[in-house]
Amino acid sequence: MRGMTKPAAPVALGGAPLTLADLRAIAEGGAVALDPGVPARIAPARALIERVLSRGETVYGVNTGFGELKSVDSIPTSAGQEDHVSMGMHAALKALALVRNVRRIVAGELLCAAQGIHTLRLLRSSRRLEAALESLRTLVPPLTGDRRPDRDLERLDEWIRSGAGSGAAEVPWL
Repeated sequence: MRGMTKPAAPVALGGAPLTLADLRAIAEGGAVALDPGVPARIAPARALIERVLSRGETVYGVNTGFGELKSVDSIPTSAGQEDHVSMGMHAALKALALVRNVRRIVAGELLCAAQGIHTLRLLRSSRRLEAALESLRTLVPPLTGDRRPDRDLERLDEWIRSGAGSGAAEVPWL
């Protein structure tokens, strides 16, 4: 049926590297699950951190904040357990950097694809892809000479971030 999405298996985190399809599935609210091998791989690091913390040592980013907050200790909450808010913030910052990097990669792919279509302009693509190309070309003109790509990539990055181009070339599941 038109407009229906194909159900996907949960995206496994901590195993194989995430693909663009995995990132899209997560962004669209898809299920995620921890790879079964993760607990065994992190057990030695957890044991080390627990030993260090049991001695009352201050460890940057583990029982303190980051950067400006490095001198702010986390306060044990219930049952003497450490509050791991600082670890959550570190993970959130890494995820934000990942999203920025993926957007820039997609921007580069779009730029190359648009230039390829421009080079072969005698040919036409699908209606949806032509609409996406038209939208993209309002921001980035075809490459007709030598120029720095950073400004083009920045414009496309913002276009992707804003969602302005989303759905232009989306193909629903049949």
